[in-house]
Order: sequence, then structure tokens, then C-alpha cells
Amino acid sequence: MPGERRRWLILVVGMLTMIAGSTFQYGLAYLIPAFRDEGLALEQAAFLVACPTVGVTLTLIAWGAAADRWGERGVLSTGLGLEGLVLVAAQWAHGTASLAVCLTLAGAAGGSVLASGRMILGWFARHERALAMGIRQSSGPLGLALAAVTLPALAADGIGMPLLFLAALFLAAATAAFVFVRDPAPQPSTSVRGTPDRPSTSPYRTPSLWRIHAASALLVIPQFTITTFALVFLIDARGWTALAAGHLLAGAQVCGALSRLGAGYWSDRTDSRLRPMRIIAVSTGVGMLVLAAAAAAGSSLAVPVLLFLGVVVVSSNGLSFTAVAEQAGSAWAGRALGIQTTGQNALTALTPPVLAVAIGAAGFAPAFAVVAAFPLVAAILVPVAAERTAMVDQAAPGDPATHGVRT
Repeated sequence: MPGERRRWLILVVGMLTMIAGSTFQYGLAYLIPAFRDEGLALEQAAFLVACPTVGVTLTLIAWGAAADRWGERGVLSTGLGLEGLVLVAAQWAHGTASLAVCLTLAGAAGGSVLASGRMILGWFARHERALAMGIRQSSGPLGLALAAVTLPALAADGIGMPLLFLAALFLAAATAAFVFVRDPAPQPSTSVRGTPDRPSTSPYRTPSLWRIHAASALLVIPQFTITTFALVFLIDARGWTALAAGHLLAGAQVCGALSRLGAGYWSDRTDSRLRPMRIIAVSTGVGMLVLAAAAAAGSSLAVPVLLFLGVVVVSSNGLSFTAVAEQAGSAWAGRALGIQTTGQNALTALTPPVLAVAIGAAGFAPAFAVVAAFPLVAAILVPVAAERTAMVDQAAPGDPATHGVRT
């Protein structure tokens, strides 16, 4: 297969694996009404929603190290296949505890998807890399859109059918990864401190990567506040039905996917990953404050603000992943992306149960107002001033000048 076609096919397959992973890990929030219909409290339902993220968090760094050592093809196909089989087995889970174990184990296998992404370094040059990563990361909102459209309807007779649907998605994605994914030819390892001729030392000897990790982790708090509780807010505070709210939020997630592409294009054109990331963080913080005020006033303005946030809060993800991969270099990219996603998922796992308690105790408006602080702190942490000197342009001789492909 010609190299140009191959790299775009690999990107498409990477998107499909991410869509499957996102539909499960983040889309379980759309089963909260079904869990509550089965007699679970909001806090219990939020705990189940968080279980896949707990599993992912436990295994991300290990999956990233495996990808650095053996490549992404085997890692993706193995992890996705195991995830699908665990969800098939979940059909026989009885009780909340056993279901939580199955969801956690499936999430642990699914860490293979979120620890991947290092292939972008090998298959795409720097001037197109943020857009490529944005395309790949747009799968997250697309998975949420798929969850919003399918899971509430499939859950009409219980959660068995939604879990089988998710299992089928994973098994199909595992097959596609095994058949179509090819790891790029090995490239000379570069990082912040490395050169094409000398393997890099640890990129964690400078604070830039740690600051990006911290800012990215803080940004997932508003993201998963909206992801998890937008449906509940529309039902409980605005009187919407679950299906109507799901369809509206599916549209917002599609727009969110497009926003990741737009952010990637913006980043490539300005040759900066972190300046756009800071602007998005500030916009998210301000938007959360406006949402809190609208919720407190009982204003219908809350709905368009919620939709605005549904688009904006997801847009910076591809930028942070691109920045991490570039600063880490090819020798460290898998581990660095694993560390990046571990931090994100640790807070992602905590957000639903903690916010559920806060909403139950104080209501939506105060909870939204507190969440607004996190993206504003993230904006301060983003190391924009260090970006120009810290970044190494990996589109040097030996990097994919001809897109680094193997034919």
C-alpha cells in the first residue's frame, strides 16, 4: 500500500479504536437514568460510571511502556480484544459490586487505547502533527455522541444490551487494529534534550512536561463535569426527557469533535500547542462561571451555555497530547502519554462521585462555580513561555520529511 494512503488509513483505524474506548469509558454517564431506574442512588450510579476510568488509570503507564517496546499494533489489538471479552462476561454479573469489578477490568484493558498515539510522531511531520492528533482525539467526542444516541435507547430493557453493544464495538476495533495498523519505521530518538544522533535522556528533568500534565489533568474536571452531569442537569433542572437531552448532547459532542480539529489546525498554523491551550482554558473557566450564574437564576440561558461548554471543554485535548509527545520524543512518547493520561484519568475517575455528592448537598450552581476555578488555574500552569525553547522540531532529516512512511 502506498505510504500516503497507509498513514491516513492508520489514522482512521486509530480514530475507530478511540471511538470505541470513549463510548465505553465516558459514555456510561448516559446510562445513569437506567441505573437509577434499577434503584441505584445518583452517588451509586456515578460510582459505576467512574469504574472504567479507575481501571484505565491503573494500567496506562504499563500499556505506554509496552507500546514503546513492542509497538502499538499488538498493544491495541490485545487490549481491545480483552476489553470486549470482559464486557461479554459482564452479562453474568449480579449486583453492583460484581458489575463494578467487570467495568474496572474492562477499563484496565482499555488503557491500551489511551496510552497509544505515539504513531503520530512517526507518520506525520510537525507542521501537520497537531491536526493529525486533533483528528485522532476528535474520536473522544464522537464516542460520546455515539453513546448519547445509542445507550439510552438500548437501556430501555436494562443495561445488558448496552454492554453487549459496547463489547461488539471493542471486538470489531481490535480486529481492525490487528489487520490495518502498522508501526512506523524506527526514527532517531529526539526530545527536549536529545538530538537525532544521540538518544535522549529523561524529558522529566525539566518542569515543562510536568506543568503540561498538571494543566491537562485540571482541564478534565470541567470536561467531565459537563460530560457526566449535562444529561442529569437537563432532566432534573430543565425538565427534559432522557432521549431528548441525549440527542441534543450528541449534537454538542459532534461539534466538540470538530473543535478538536479546529484547535489542531490553529496550532499547526501558529506553530504553537500551548498558547491555544491557555486561551481554551480561560474560555472554559469563564463559561463555567456563566453556567453557574444561569443555573442559580433558573435561566434558560443555561442550555446554550451548556452546549457552548460541551464544545469548548474538549477542544484542548489534542493540543496537550501533541505537546507531550513532541517534548518527550519517540523514545519516551508512550510512557509520557501514559503518564499524561494517568493524571487525567485519576481526576476523571474522581469527578463523577465527588460532583454527585456536591450537587446533592448544594445544588448544581455552587458545584459549577467551584469547578470554574480548575481551568483558570490550568491556564496559569500552561508553560507558554518555555514552549519556543523547549520544543524541538522533529521534522528534521530522518523524521518524516516524506511523512516517515514505510511502503
